[in-house]
Amino acid sequence: MTTQVKNRWFMALAAMAIHISIGSVYAWSVYVKPIQSTMNWTLTDVTITFSIAIFFLGLSAALMGKFVERKGPRVAATLAAVLFGLGTVGSGLAIHLESKLLLYVTYGILGGAGLGIGYISPVSMLVKWFPDRRGMATGLAIMGFGFASAISGPAIKVLIDSVGVSSTFYILGSIYFIVMFTAAQYLANPPEGYMPAHFTAAINAGKKKLKEDLVNITRDEAVKTARFYGLWIMLFINVTCGIAIISVASPLLQEVIGISALAAASAVGLMGIFNGAGRIAWASISDYLTRPVVFILFFITQIIAFYMLTTVTSILLFQILLYYIMTCYGGAFASVPAYIGDIFGTKELGAIHGYILTAWALAGLVGPIIIAYVKDTTGSYTGTLYVFVALFVVALITSLLMLVNIKKIKNKQIMA
Repeated sequence: MTTQVKNRWFMALAAMAIHISIGSVYAWSVYVKPIQSTMNWTLTDVTITFSIAIFFLGLSAALMGKFVERKGPRVAATLAAVLFGLGTVGSGLAIHLESKLLLYVTYGILGGAGLGIGYISPVSMLVKWFPDRRGMATGLAIMGFGFASAISGPAIKVLIDSVGVSSTFYILGSIYFIVMFTAAQYLANPPEGYMPAHFTAAINAGKKKLKEDLVNITRDEAVKTARFYGLWIMLFINVTCGIAIISVASPLLQEVIGISALAAASAVGLMGIFNGAGRIAWASISDYLTRPVVFILFFITQIIAFYMLTTVTSILLFQILLYYIMTCYGGAFASVPAYIGDIFGTKELGAIHGYILTAWALAGLVGPIIIAYVKDTTGSYTGTLYVFVALFVVALITSLLMLVNIKKIKNKQIMA
Protein backbone atom coordinates (compact mmCIF):
# COMPACT_ATOMS: atom_id res chain seq x y z
CA MET A 1 0.00 0.00 0.00
CA THR A 2 1.48 3.39 -0.96
CA THR A 3 1.43 6.46 1.21
CA GLN A 4 -0.78 8.26 -1.32
CA VAL A 5 -3.77 6.00 -0.65
CA LYS A 6 -3.39 5.89 3.11
CA ASN A 7 -6.00 7.77 5.08
CA ARG A 8 -4.55 10.45 7.35
CA TRP A 9 -7.36 10.02 9.89
CA PHE A 10 -6.61 6.28 10.15
CA MET A 11 -2.99 7.35 10.57
CA ALA A 12 -4.08 9.48 13.54
CA LEU A 13 -6.05 6.56 15.01
CA ALA A 14 -3.03 4.24 14.70
CA ALA A 15 -0.89 6.89 16.43
CA MET A 16 -3.51 7.19 19.16
CA ALA A 17 -3.51 3.40 19.71
CA ILE A 18 0.26 3.51 20.31
CA HIS A 19 -0.06 6.43 22.70
CA ILE A 20 -2.91 4.80 24.65
CA SER A 21 -0.64 1.80 25.23
CA ILE A 22 2.49 3.64 26.34
CA GLY A 23 0.41 6.20 28.24
CA SER A 24 -0.43 3.47 30.75
CA VAL A 25 2.69 4.72 32.55
CA TYR A 26 0.45 7.49 33.93
CA ALA A 27 -1.49 4.89 35.91
CA TRP A 28 1.68 3.91 37.78
CA SER A 29 0.34 5.36 41.04
CA VAL A 30 -2.28 2.56 41.12
CA TYR A 31 0.60 0.07 41.42
CA VAL A 32 2.25 2.00 44.26
CA LYS A 33 0.45 0.67 47.36
CA PRO A 34 0.10 -2.95 46.11
CA ILE A 35 3.85 -3.06 45.32
CA GLN A 36 4.69 -1.40 48.65
CA SER A 37 2.67 -3.98 50.59
CA THR A 38 3.88 -6.94 48.47
CA MET A 39 7.57 -5.98 48.52
CA ASN A 40 7.66 -4.01 51.81
CA TRP A 41 9.34 -1.07 50.01
CA THR A 42 9.12 2.66 50.80
CA LEU A 43 7.19 5.13 48.66
CA THR A 44 10.50 6.48 47.37
CA ASP A 45 11.64 2.95 46.34
CA VAL A 46 8.51 2.45 44.22
CA THR A 47 8.43 6.01 42.85
CA ILE A 48 12.01 5.68 41.57
CA THR A 49 10.73 3.06 39.09
CA PHE A 50 8.39 5.64 37.56
CA SER A 51 11.12 8.29 37.54
CA ILE A 52 13.58 5.99 35.74
CA ALA A 53 10.93 5.20 33.12
CA ILE A 54 10.29 8.90 32.44
CA PHE A 55 14.03 9.62 32.43
CA PHE A 56 14.66 6.93 29.80
CA LEU A 57 11.63 8.16 27.87
CA GLY A 58 13.35 11.52 27.43
CA LEU A 59 16.79 10.01 26.91
CA SER A 60 15.62 7.59 24.20
CA ALA A 61 13.55 10.30 22.52
CA ALA A 62 16.64 12.52 22.36
CA LEU A 63 19.03 9.80 21.18
CA MET A 64 16.61 8.16 18.73
CA GLY A 65 15.15 11.29 17.11
CA LYS A 66 17.49 10.99 14.11
CA PHE A 67 16.70 7.25 13.93
CA VAL A 68 12.97 8.01 13.69
CA GLU A 69 13.58 10.55 10.91
CA ARG A 70 15.90 8.18 9.02
CA LYS A 71 14.02 4.86 9.38
CA GLY A 72 10.49 6.25 9.37
CA PRO A 73 7.62 5.91 11.84
CA ARG A 74 6.72 2.24 11.10
CA VAL A 75 10.16 0.83 11.97
CA ALA A 76 10.52 3.11 14.99
CA ALA A 77 7.06 2.29 16.38
CA THR A 78 7.67 -1.45 15.89
CA LEU A 79 10.86 -1.19 17.94
CA ALA A 80 8.90 0.71 20.59
CA ALA A 81 6.31 -2.10 20.74
CA VAL A 82 9.02 -4.70 21.38
CA LEU A 83 10.77 -2.65 24.08
CA PHE A 84 7.62 -1.53 25.92
CA GLY A 85 6.02 -4.98 25.75
CA LEU A 86 9.16 -6.68 27.06
CA GLY A 87 9.60 -4.04 29.76
CA THR A 88 6.06 -4.47 31.09
CA VAL A 89 6.09 -8.30 30.99
CA GLY A 90 9.56 -8.26 32.56
CA SER A 91 8.18 -6.16 35.43
CA GLY A 92 5.93 -9.07 36.33
CA LEU A 93 9.00 -11.30 36.58
CA ALA A 94 10.75 -8.67 38.73
CA ILE A 95 7.86 -8.64 41.21
CA HIS A 96 7.73 -12.46 41.19
CA LEU A 97 11.47 -12.60 41.98
CA GLU A 98 11.12 -9.72 44.46
CA SER A 99 13.94 -7.87 42.69
CA LYS A 100 13.95 -4.09 42.96
CA LEU A 101 16.89 -3.82 40.55
CA LEU A 102 15.16 -5.96 37.90
CA LEU A 103 12.03 -3.78 38.17
CA TYR A 104 14.15 -0.68 37.60
CA VAL A 105 15.74 -2.33 34.53
CA THR A 106 12.54 -3.74 33.00
CA TYR A 107 9.89 -1.09 33.66
CA GLY A 108 12.36 1.77 34.04
CA ILE A 109 15.00 1.24 31.34
CA LEU A 110 13.39 -1.11 28.78
CA GLY A 111 9.87 0.24 29.22
CA GLY A 112 11.14 3.82 29.33
CA ALA A 113 13.06 3.39 26.08
CA GLY A 114 9.92 1.99 24.45
CA LEU A 115 8.00 4.98 25.80
CA GLY A 116 10.36 7.53 24.26
CA ILE A 117 10.60 5.94 20.82
CA GLY A 118 6.88 5.19 20.75
CA TYR A 119 6.06 8.75 21.78
CA ILE A 120 7.96 10.63 19.07
CA SER A 121 7.60 8.20 16.15
CA PRO A 122 3.97 9.05 15.24
CA VAL A 123 3.96 12.70 16.35
CA SER A 124 6.39 14.20 13.81
CA MET A 125 4.64 12.13 11.14
CA LEU A 126 1.24 13.62 11.99
CA VAL A 127 2.53 17.21 11.76
CA LYS A 128 3.43 16.40 8.14
CA TRP A 129 0.05 14.74 7.42
CA PHE A 130 -1.92 17.70 8.87
CA PRO A 131 -0.31 20.96 7.64
CA ASP A 132 -3.75 22.56 7.97
CA ARG A 133 -4.37 21.51 11.59
CA ARG A 134 -1.05 20.95 13.30
CA GLY A 135 -2.19 21.49 16.87
CA MET A 136 -5.33 19.41 16.51
CA ALA A 137 -3.49 16.50 14.84
CA THR A 138 -0.76 16.19 17.45
CA GLY A 139 -3.36 16.78 20.16
CA LEU A 140 -5.41 13.89 18.79
CA ALA A 141 -2.52 11.43 19.02
CA ILE A 142 -1.08 12.68 22.29
CA MET A 143 -4.63 12.73 23.70
CA GLY A 144 -4.35 8.93 23.71
CA PHE A 145 -1.32 9.18 26.02
CA GLY A 146 -3.34 11.26 28.47
CA PHE A 147 -6.53 9.18 28.26
CA ALA A 148 -4.58 5.97 28.87
CA SER A 149 -4.81 6.13 32.65
CA ALA A 150 -8.61 6.33 32.37
CA ILE A 151 -8.48 2.84 30.86
CA SER A 152 -5.41 1.42 32.59
CA GLY A 153 -6.05 2.79 36.10
CA PRO A 154 -9.26 0.86 36.86
CA ALA A 155 -8.06 -2.13 34.78
CA ILE A 156 -4.85 -2.41 36.82
CA LYS A 157 -6.81 -2.23 40.10
CA VAL A 158 -9.27 -4.95 39.01
CA LEU A 159 -6.51 -7.22 37.69
CA ILE A 160 -4.34 -6.84 40.80
CA ASP A 161 -7.32 -7.75 43.01
CA SER A 162 -8.12 -10.82 40.91
CA VAL A 163 -4.74 -12.18 39.68
CA GLY A 164 -2.05 -10.33 41.65
CA VAL A 165 0.63 -7.77 40.71
CA SER A 166 2.92 -10.05 38.67
CA SER A 167 0.16 -11.50 36.48
CA THR A 168 -1.23 -7.98 35.91
CA PHE A 169 2.09 -6.98 34.34
CA TYR A 170 2.16 -10.18 32.23
CA ILE A 171 -1.38 -9.66 30.88
CA LEU A 172 -1.11 -5.93 30.18
CA GLY A 173 2.39 -6.21 28.69
CA SER A 174 1.12 -8.75 26.16
CA ILE A 175 -1.88 -6.58 25.26
CA TYR A 176 0.27 -3.45 24.84
CA PHE A 177 2.66 -5.29 22.51
CA ILE A 178 -0.14 -6.61 20.27
CA VAL A 179 -1.88 -3.22 20.01
CA MET A 180 1.35 -1.25 19.38
CA PHE A 181 2.82 -3.73 16.89
CA THR A 182 -0.41 -3.84 14.87
CA ALA A 183 -0.83 -0.05 14.81
CA ALA A 184 2.83 0.49 13.86
CA GLN A 185 2.41 -1.40 10.59
CA TYR A 186 0.06 1.28 9.23
CA LEU A 187 2.29 4.26 9.97
CA ALA A 188 4.07 6.06 7.09
CA ASN A 189 5.19 9.58 6.25
CA PRO A 190 3.18 11.46 3.59
CA PRO A 191 4.62 12.26 0.14
CA GLU A 192 6.99 15.26 0.06
CA GLY A 193 5.08 18.53 0.15
CA TYR A 194 1.77 16.79 0.97
CA MET A 195 -1.35 18.92 1.44
CA PRO A 196 -4.93 17.60 1.64
CA ALA A 197 -7.01 18.32 -1.46
CA HIS A 198 -9.61 20.46 0.32
CA PHE A 199 -6.89 22.62 1.88
CA THR A 200 -5.15 23.09 -1.47
CA ALA A 201 -8.48 24.09 -3.04
CA ALA A 202 -9.19 26.57 -0.23
CA ILE A 203 -5.73 28.15 -0.66
CA ASN A 204 -6.21 28.44 -4.42
CA ALA A 205 -9.61 30.04 -3.88
CA GLY A 206 -8.11 32.52 -1.43
CA LYS A 207 -10.22 31.22 1.47
CA LYS A 208 -7.25 29.87 3.41
CA LYS A 209 -3.65 30.92 3.82
CA LEU A 210 -0.79 28.50 4.45
CA LYS A 211 0.96 29.67 7.59
CA GLU A 212 4.68 29.95 7.03
CA ASP A 213 7.06 28.62 9.67
CA LEU A 214 9.39 31.10 11.35
CA VAL A 215 12.39 29.20 9.95
CA ASN A 216 13.06 25.69 8.60
CA ILE A 217 16.25 24.42 10.26
CA THR A 218 17.94 21.24 11.50
CA ARG A 219 18.19 19.97 15.07
CA ASP A 220 21.84 21.07 15.35
CA GLU A 221 20.90 24.59 14.24
CA ALA A 222 17.87 24.71 16.56
CA VAL A 223 19.90 24.00 19.70
CA LYS A 224 21.94 27.14 19.02
CA THR A 225 18.88 29.38 19.43
CA ALA A 226 17.43 30.96 22.59
CA ARG A 227 13.98 29.75 21.51
CA PHE A 228 15.02 26.11 21.93
CA TYR A 229 16.02 26.65 25.57
CA GLY A 230 12.95 28.77 26.27
CA LEU A 231 10.69 25.96 25.07
CA TRP A 232 12.78 23.43 27.03
CA ILE A 233 12.43 25.41 30.28
CA MET A 234 8.67 25.84 29.85
CA LEU A 235 8.12 22.13 29.24
CA PHE A 236 10.45 21.17 32.11
CA ILE A 237 8.59 23.26 34.67
CA ASN A 238 5.14 22.25 33.45
CA VAL A 239 6.10 18.56 33.56
CA THR A 240 7.95 18.72 36.90
CA CYS A 241 4.90 20.08 38.68
CA GLY A 242 2.30 17.97 36.88
CA ILE A 243 4.16 14.69 36.95
CA ALA A 244 4.86 15.04 40.67
CA ILE A 245 1.10 15.08 41.25
CA ILE A 246 0.50 12.19 38.83
CA SER A 247 3.19 9.99 40.38
CA VAL A 248 1.47 10.00 43.79
CA ALA A 249 -2.11 10.74 42.71
CA SER A 250 -3.70 7.62 44.20
CA PRO A 251 -2.12 7.85 47.70
CA LEU A 252 -2.43 11.66 47.65
CA LEU A 253 -6.19 11.47 47.07
CA GLN A 254 -6.58 8.75 49.71
CA GLU A 255 -4.73 10.87 52.28
CA VAL A 256 -6.06 14.37 51.54
CA ILE A 257 -9.65 13.53 50.63
CA GLY A 258 -9.89 10.28 52.59
CA ILE A 259 -11.34 8.15 49.77
CA SER A 260 -10.88 4.40 49.28
CA ALA A 261 -8.22 2.78 47.10
CA LEU A 262 -10.81 1.85 44.44
CA ALA A 263 -12.27 5.37 44.46
CA ALA A 264 -8.74 6.79 44.19
CA ALA A 265 -8.06 4.51 41.20
CA SER A 266 -11.22 5.85 39.58
CA ALA A 267 -10.10 9.42 40.35
CA VAL A 268 -6.76 8.63 38.66
CA GLY A 269 -8.86 7.52 35.71
CA LEU A 270 -10.69 10.86 35.76
CA MET A 271 -7.36 12.65 35.87
CA GLY A 272 -6.48 10.70 32.74
CA ILE A 273 -9.67 11.87 31.05
CA PHE A 274 -8.87 15.52 31.79
CA ASN A 275 -5.22 14.99 30.85
CA GLY A 276 -6.35 13.55 27.53
CA ALA A 277 -9.13 16.09 26.93
CA GLY A 278 -6.71 18.93 27.68
CA ARG A 279 -4.40 17.64 24.96
CA ILE A 280 -6.94 17.81 22.15
CA ALA A 281 -8.72 20.91 23.52
CA TRP A 282 -5.70 23.12 24.21
CA ALA A 283 -3.83 21.96 21.09
CA SER A 284 -6.87 22.78 18.92
CA ILE A 285 -7.27 26.15 20.65
CA SER A 286 -3.58 26.84 19.96
CA ASP A 287 -4.31 26.65 16.21
CA TYR A 288 -6.36 29.83 16.70
CA LEU A 289 -4.84 31.67 19.69
CA THR A 290 -1.27 30.69 18.67
CA ARG A 291 1.07 28.51 20.71
CA PRO A 292 2.88 31.34 22.61
CA VAL A 293 -0.39 32.79 23.92
CA VAL A 294 -1.67 29.37 25.05
CA PHE A 295 1.52 28.71 27.04
CA ILE A 296 1.16 32.09 28.78
CA LEU A 297 -2.40 31.07 29.77
CA PHE A 298 -1.12 27.73 31.10
CA PHE A 299 1.25 29.36 33.53
CA ILE A 300 -0.96 32.20 34.77
CA THR A 301 -3.80 29.84 35.62
CA GLN A 302 -1.58 27.17 37.18
CA ILE A 303 0.08 29.70 39.51
CA ILE A 304 -3.42 30.33 40.88
CA ALA A 305 -4.45 26.64 40.90
CA PHE A 306 -1.37 25.30 42.72
CA TYR A 307 -1.54 28.07 45.31
CA MET A 308 -5.20 27.28 45.96
CA LEU A 309 -4.39 23.58 46.46
CA THR A 310 -2.41 24.50 49.58
CA THR A 311 -5.40 26.10 51.31
CA VAL A 312 -8.59 24.64 49.83
CA THR A 313 -10.75 22.53 52.17
CA SER A 314 -13.60 21.60 49.81
CA ILE A 315 -13.25 18.08 48.37
CA LEU A 316 -15.07 19.13 45.19
CA LEU A 317 -12.92 22.24 44.65
CA PHE A 318 -9.75 20.24 45.34
CA GLN A 319 -10.70 17.78 42.60
CA ILE A 320 -11.70 20.54 40.16
CA LEU A 321 -8.29 22.22 40.62
CA LEU A 322 -6.52 18.88 40.20
CA TYR A 323 -8.42 18.09 36.99
CA TYR A 324 -7.79 21.57 35.58
CA ILE A 325 -4.04 21.18 36.26
CA MET A 326 -4.22 17.92 34.29
CA THR A 327 -5.71 19.73 31.27
CA CYS A 328 -2.79 22.18 31.26
CA TYR A 329 -0.28 19.39 31.80
CA GLY A 330 -1.60 17.46 28.82
CA GLY A 331 -2.21 20.57 26.73
CA ALA A 332 1.45 21.59 26.94
CA PHE A 333 2.61 18.18 25.69
CA ALA A 334 0.21 18.29 22.76
CA SER A 335 1.07 21.87 21.80
CA VAL A 336 4.86 21.43 21.91
CA PRO A 337 5.25 19.52 18.58
CA ALA A 338 3.19 22.14 16.74
CA TYR A 339 5.15 24.90 18.54
CA ILE A 340 8.39 23.28 17.32
CA GLY A 341 7.03 23.20 13.77
CA ASP A 342 6.03 26.88 14.01
CA ILE A 343 9.43 28.15 15.18
CA PHE A 344 11.86 25.58 13.70
CA GLY A 345 10.00 24.08 10.70
CA THR A 346 9.44 20.41 9.85
CA LYS A 347 12.86 19.56 8.34
CA GLU A 348 13.93 17.64 11.46
CA LEU A 349 10.90 18.08 13.70
CA GLY A 350 11.15 14.57 15.20
CA ALA A 351 14.80 15.04 16.11
CA ILE A 352 14.18 18.47 17.66
CA HIS A 353 11.15 17.09 19.52
CA GLY A 354 13.36 14.32 20.89
CA TYR A 355 15.84 16.85 22.24
CA ILE A 356 13.07 18.97 23.78
CA LEU A 357 11.72 15.87 25.53
CA THR A 358 14.92 15.67 27.59
CA ALA A 359 13.03 18.25 29.68
CA TRP A 360 10.46 15.53 30.36
CA ALA A 361 13.26 13.09 31.27
CA LEU A 362 14.78 15.43 33.84
CA ALA A 363 11.38 16.47 35.16
CA GLY A 364 10.48 12.79 35.54
CA LEU A 365 13.38 12.46 37.95
CA VAL A 366 12.97 15.78 39.76
CA GLY A 367 9.20 16.05 40.28
CA PRO A 368 8.24 12.62 41.68
CA ILE A 369 11.36 12.25 43.82
CA ILE A 370 10.93 15.72 45.39
CA ILE A 371 7.29 15.11 46.31
CA ALA A 372 8.00 11.57 47.58
CA TYR A 373 11.01 12.73 49.60
CA VAL A 374 9.10 15.61 51.20
CA LYS A 375 6.23 13.24 52.05
CA ASP A 376 8.58 10.61 53.55
CA THR A 377 10.44 13.23 55.64
CA THR A 378 7.67 15.65 56.66
CA GLY A 379 4.57 13.48 56.39
CA SER A 380 2.83 16.06 54.16
CA TYR A 381 2.49 16.80 50.45
CA THR A 382 1.80 20.53 50.96
CA GLY A 383 5.36 21.91 51.14
CA THR A 384 6.26 21.14 47.53
CA LEU A 385 3.17 22.95 46.21
CA TYR A 386 4.69 26.32 47.19
CA VAL A 387 7.88 25.40 45.32
CA PHE A 388 5.79 24.58 42.25
CA VAL A 389 4.06 27.99 42.42
CA ALA A 390 7.48 29.69 42.31
CA LEU A 391 8.54 27.50 39.37
CA PHE A 392 5.43 28.51 37.42
CA VAL A 393 6.33 32.19 37.91
CA VAL A 394 9.68 31.44 36.21
CA ALA A 395 7.83 29.60 33.43
CA LEU A 396 5.49 32.56 32.91
CA ILE A 397 8.43 34.97 32.55
CA THR A 398 10.07 32.58 30.06
CA SER A 399 6.86 32.29 27.99
CA LEU A 400 6.61 36.09 27.78
CA LEU A 401 10.25 36.32 26.65
CA MET A 402 9.52 33.66 23.99
CA LEU A 403 6.70 35.79 22.60
CA VAL A 404 8.99 38.84 22.46
CA ASN A 405 11.76 36.82 20.75
CA ILE A 406 9.42 35.42 18.07
CA LYS A 407 7.96 38.86 17.30
CA LYS A 408 11.46 40.33 17.03
CA ILE A 409 12.48 37.68 14.47
CA LYS A 410 9.27 38.19 12.47
CA ASN A 411 9.88 41.96 12.38
CA LYS A 412 13.45 41.39 11.10
CA GLN A 413 12.12 39.12 8.34
CA ILE A 414 9.59 41.78 7.31
CA MET A 415 12.28 44.47 7.22
CA ALA A 416 14.71 42.25 5.23
